[in-house]
Amino acid sequence: MSRVLIPFPDLQPLALEVGSRLQARVAPVGWRRFPDGESLLTLDARLNAVDVVLVAGLRNVDSVALALRFVAETARDLGARSVGLVAPYLPYMRQDTRFHPGEAISAPIFARFLEQSVDWLVTVDPHLHRNPRLDGLFSIPTRHVAAAAAMAAWVQANVPDAILIGPDSESAQWVGDIAARAQVPFQVLAKIREGDRSVRVSLPDPVAARGRTPVVVDDIVSSGHTMIETLKHLATLGLPPATCLVTHAVFSEDAYERLLAAGARRVVSTDTIPHPACNAIAMAPALAVACEALLAGRTPSLAAP
Repeated sequence: MSRVLIPFPDLQPLALEVGSRLQARVAPVGWRRFPDGESLLTLDARLNAVDVVLVAGLRNVDSVALALRFVAETARDLGARSVGLVAPYLPYMRQDTRFHPGEAISAPIFARFLEQSVDWLVTVDPHLHRNPRLDGLFSIPTRHVAAAAAMAAWVQANVPDAILIGPDSESAQWVGDIAARAQVPFQVLAKIREGDRSVRVSLPDPVAARGRTPVVVDDIVSSGHTMIETLKHLATLGLPPATCLVTHAVFSEDAYERLLAAGARRVVSTDTIPHPACNAIAMAPALAVACEALLAGRTPSLAAP
């Protein structure tokens, strides 16, 4: 078989589905940690002249990045024809400028690190700001897989009377896309400044939301603060309990539990970051299509002369 998929431990179910769709042999990485904290990574040695696809969860990227580099380099040492990376959640994209003196501008630095490790990259809805496209950061081939179609299908199947709610102006782009695909209305909360230090949020047209089930949509939820404030506001309008719909469930500390405590009827996410309680939207089909496109181009390995 000319394709080998190497999954990292935390994304096994998603990786197995991608591997099946790519008709790739799955060869998990062996990862042993020594008492001093160093890692020994071991790969299937049968990688000569094959295209390797790494599937890695980068939710806790600082603990994974070095191992990812070791695996990519070892695959090349073993003769891999190309080495690509599927990273459903791509970190370090938000720090794309120097907000305070002396800060590292992490986005381009991390992009260069990945470019030195792999020949191509597939990810889901990266959180881009001043770099609106991946090819503005990466010189290797990349594919941005959008979750909108899968999220819209979930809304249609599970909340047919939905009104989608964006928690802030930044969310308008993806909330509008999902709403159009699901054929449901949407609104985006407006921030109203009432003083130098007082800001409240407001639903532009509460009357239009009556009789519908609110679905609050965001691409990344970490602390959950923005979504919690949105839930509180919707509750004051007398709307039914809202469903929270999330692309990347980063969920620092007890964010998931706090969303439920704030009145969320349900919290639903894609499976870009494993979370047993809320993963309900599978991204493997779309990821496999993106990988197939890159593999068909058969990007030559960085190690090739």
